Amino acid sequence: MSKLSVLFTSAFMLMFSFAGIVSAGEKDVVDTAIAAGNFKTLVAAVQAAGLAQTLKGTGPFTVFAPTDAAFAKLPEGTVQNLLKPENKDKLTAILTYHVVSGNVMSTEAAKMNGAKTLNGQDIKIMGSDGKVIVNDAQVVKADIKCSNGVIHVIDSVLMPQ
Repeated sequence: MSKLSVLFTSAFMLMFSFAGIVSAGEKDVVDTAIAAGNFKTLVAAVQAAGLAQTLKGTGPFTVFAPTDAAFAKLPEGTVQNLLKPENKDKLTAILTYHVVSGNVMSTEAAKMNGAKTLNGQDIKIMGSDGKVIVNDAQVVKADIKCSNGVIHVIDSVLMPQ
């Protein structure tokens, strides 16, 4: 499996776990996301894209994880369409756009202007008034530590260019 696939899988699993668990520490990003319960859509997407084993890898990964509510904001039918086998490449590109290599804690992220994601595209990161904004998504829960990275829960799905 490629490093990119491993990073994407780890990132997505981290995202899944942020919503319900403040600190998982001993669990990897995938197990943390599953245990959280608020990332069912993200977990299903990670599994459909074949990224779960990657995200259980060594890392470290920083995952900006959209909740089920964030996925619900997408136009009707978007998620169902992305989960189709013929759209696996597009789904993988979207999921890996939520993952950055390394452990980027919120205090560090707030000082950044951007970062390169695992899919190769850049995201904008801005800290303002004690909040961290990634593109147009706000981090609503930060610094969920996992054995192979960190998860930051976001309120919107990030869409690559």
